[in-house]
Amino acid sequence: DVTFASAGTSAWDGAPASDGALLVSMEQGLDLNLHRSQMLSGELVNQASLVLVMGPHHLERVVALGGKEKAHLLAGFASRGESLTPIADPFGGDLDAYRTTFEDLRRAIGQVLSRVASDRRASGA
Repeated sequence: DVTFASAGTSAWDGAPASDGALLVSMEQGLDLNLHRSQMLSGELVNQASLVLVMGPHHLERVVALGGKEKAHLLAGFASRGESLTPIADPFGGDLDAYRTTFEDLRRAIGQVLSRVASDRRASGA
């Protein structure tokens, strides 16, 4: 019942995953070879019921596209407001930066999934 999508605020439509993302994903048993980026647009924001972003500048872009009421920092939403620490974008960094971001995302996304499931059970959805 839940659909996820990814878009970037500085992405080039159709670009493949960066070398760092490809290598770290392979280390984790994931295959990003078919992944292609898409630029965040007003249409994507309007279609979404929830928009989670890694950092404050991403949040500003979502708000500018009309998504103020549904936009949250990923860490803040995941922790129910206990952590507002941005997740670093590793683009252009070394493999350790990509590994750190991967682990930060894995942890936060796991918390988001738990929160969404809990909220759905509580609302009877």
